[in-house]
Amino acid sequence: MMPIQPPSPDSLPLRRPVLSATGDGPAPHEESLPGVTVRVTGPDLQRRAQLERSRGRLVVAALGFGALFLAVAMKATWSTVIAPAEPKRLNAAVRALQPPSLHVASRAPITDRNGEMLAISLPVTALIANPRVIHNPTEVADRLRTVMPQLERERLIERLSGDRGFVYISRALTPREQQGVINLGIAGLDFEEAERRYYPQGRAAVHVLGNVDVDGKGVSGIERRFDERLSTDRETPLRLSIDVRVQLALRDAVSKAIADFNGIGGAGVVLDINTGEVISMVSLPDYDAGDIGGATPDERFNRVTVGVYEPGSTFKLLTAAAALEYGTANVNTSSFDASRPIRFGRFTISDYKGKNRWITFPEVLAYSSNLGAAHMAQTFGPQRQREFMKAAGMLARQQIELPEAALPLAPPANSWRDINMFTIAFGHGISVTPLHVVTGVSAIANGGILRQPTLLAQPPGAQREGVRLIGERTSETMRRLMRLVVTDGSGKNADVAGYFVGGKTGTAQKTGPRGGYLMNKRIAAFVGAFPMNAPRYALYVMVDEPKPNAKSYGYATAGWVAAPAAGSVIARIAPILGLVPEDPGNPQIVAATSIPLQPGRPRASAAAGAATPAASRAAEPPRAAAPRPAATPRDDAAPPVLPRAVPMPTLPGRAAPGALPPPVPLRLTSNQGAGLAAR
Repeated sequence: MMPIQPPSPDSLPLRRPVLSATGDGPAPHEESLPGVTVRVTGPDLQRRAQLERSRGRLVVAALGFGALFLAVAMKATWSTVIAPAEPKRLNAAVRALQPPSLHVASRAPITDRNGEMLAISLPVTALIANPRVIHNPTEVADRLRTVMPQLERERLIERLSGDRGFVYISRALTPREQQGVINLGIAGLDFEEAERRYYPQGRAAVHVLGNVDVDGKGVSGIERRFDERLSTDRETPLRLSIDVRVQLALRDAVSKAIADFNGIGGAGVVLDINTGEVISMVSLPDYDAGDIGGATPDERFNRVTVGVYEPGSTFKLLTAAAALEYGTANVNTSSFDASRPIRFGRFTISDYKGKNRWITFPEVLAYSSNLGAAHMAQTFGPQRQREFMKAAGMLARQQIELPEAALPLAPPANSWRDINMFTIAFGHGISVTPLHVVTGVSAIANGGILRQPTLLAQPPGAQREGVRLIGERTSETMRRLMRLVVTDGSGKNADVAGYFVGGKTGTAQKTGPRGGYLMNKRIAAFVGAFPMNAPRYALYVMVDEPKPNAKSYGYATAGWVAAPAAGSVIARIAPILGLVPEDPGNPQIVAATSIPLQPGRPRASAAAGAATPAASRAAEPPRAAAPRPAATPRDDAAPPVLPRAVPMPTLPGRAAPGALPPPVPLRLTSNQGAGLAAR
């Protein structure tokens, strides 16, 4: 046989062999090479045919698996992205068959008016122990403290000792703590599924929400007032009228005022004057709702509904509204003697930085004259003053949805006499809560309808019932006067361009626990409404015991303390509440909210609607026997405790507007006195 020669590098590629059939199997093939013939046998051809068939089957299988995976991917996309499946609720029958240990009294969530979560119950794991099984309480306590070092060792040992069969070690474990206890492997320890009340907003509206005890039962605030509702209707949130955004803005402003003037506390309220909804309620100092155990009594004290204070000059709005409503004074023609103090024995009522002249009706409020307010109250007398205060809700608890609501401190009916009439006219001799003040002023500004405040959100457009306190015309006049106080009077620092703020400042001395007034301890407050051309909201801001500072030029009165805080609150919350500022120079709005300080002021000797000079002289002893008049007191001067006075004859029925009954002389004993109030 001739040896096979390798092909030349320049030769053509080999041709595939040409197959020819031989015998009963696949015919052997011959492949021709240059000078070479290769034969392919039948078995090789069979293997090649099988490989071709396998290749086709693999292609079909791959296509099948591809289609399957594509279907799974499409189904997953549909179920998770396009149309997510809702989780199935646990069947009631299945829940009923669960062990009793898993049934914990749950509570419905509480939200603000916009649906923001204020309180919610979440599942937790509690650590319990059986002291009968634990033989070495000290060792177990030390091992547990390696996982939970916050536990008090002596108290833990005491709880793990004794013959009790069940004690709580911790009401709420974190997952890390739970795993750590499991790793300890201590016999006698077990876990219990429970629920815990959480307050996601921390300190926001803490005095409104209140708290629950360790068993989930309400103990204060809304949690206590609606305890049954929250425990039975668990799926429906309780929606409050509070707006968290406004709540935070009001808290920031009051907190800053307290810090700036070194006060011991403060309060604030924002009220919808048309529905009575409380949009915000702040009492400082406060505490984190989730840490009630660490709160002090002062932090838990709600100054808005429980704190009773003399309202000071903010009450002059009620005095003016009563005089207009009774028709015993006229805003255009009445004037009052503020040229001399009113003397009661050795005490006097005088003005802080008074004008020392006769002043008009608008000037009484703009300049916050105690003398003018006292003479204004004299036109309608003590009996009708008390009737008006009762109608305004100043003699009873506010019917708000909080268990914590204080009763005002006021003279009884048989002791409401001349001296009380004079001092109550400018906010002394009576103590009410801040909620009383802002509710009464809301009625004065909203057209005359008094509505009890509420913490429950009202349906949009709902009309809440109320009682008429004053007429619409009186309310319109009062709105002009409130605006005048901010533009030309003591409330200038509360003005916000475009929102036409109106209101009244009030500074009152604090009373001591044994009666009498405390030196250098005062309440500085501002109450008002905005916008006065179409009132929507009422506002109250108060700082407890402010101290003068350099920025206030040594003053700590409401015009320097509370009015600026009120202005900053309005500037922040008005846009939040959807109020758009108007042009401050809009002539129509300015005309609708303005009143001159001296509208056609008559001469003092012929002033209509004023206490005559003779009446004023009747209120003081003869000149020769009169004590030396006291100098006009400083703002921090303490008013004396007032004794009872001789009753004043009741004035006849309501007079026509502008027509005044004859003034009634005061009959006083030599030892009677009166307090004095500053703005």
